[in-house]
Amino acid sequence: MNQVDKDKIDHIAISVADIKKAVEWYTKTFNCTIKYEDETWAYLSFANINLALVVPGQHPPHLAFIREDAEKYGTLKTHRDGTRSCYVKDPAGNPVEIMAPYEA
Repeated sequence: MNQVDKDKIDHIAISVADIKKAVEWYTKTFNCTIKYEDETWAYLSFANINLALVVPGQHPPHLAFIREDAEKYGTLKTHRDGTRSCYVKDPAGNPVEIMAPYEA
């Protein structure tokens, strides 16, 4: 299987109590850029992956994969950043976001 045949992990989302404080720590500690930030959600871009910082109750901590056939996993919801996705659970009950392709 070559790189073209592999699915892409778009981002990992982790839960944080304070978005502003977490963004400050990640951007000072690591070489990344802020793609989006508000009081409940931030999106940081690294060389090989994106990191979503979410507040508890807003989104579950999760992995997000981009799939051409995302619609087959469920009804896609359009998010505030224009991406479309749905959530499923893996066999262990972990939330997994399936995203439709988008222009990065």
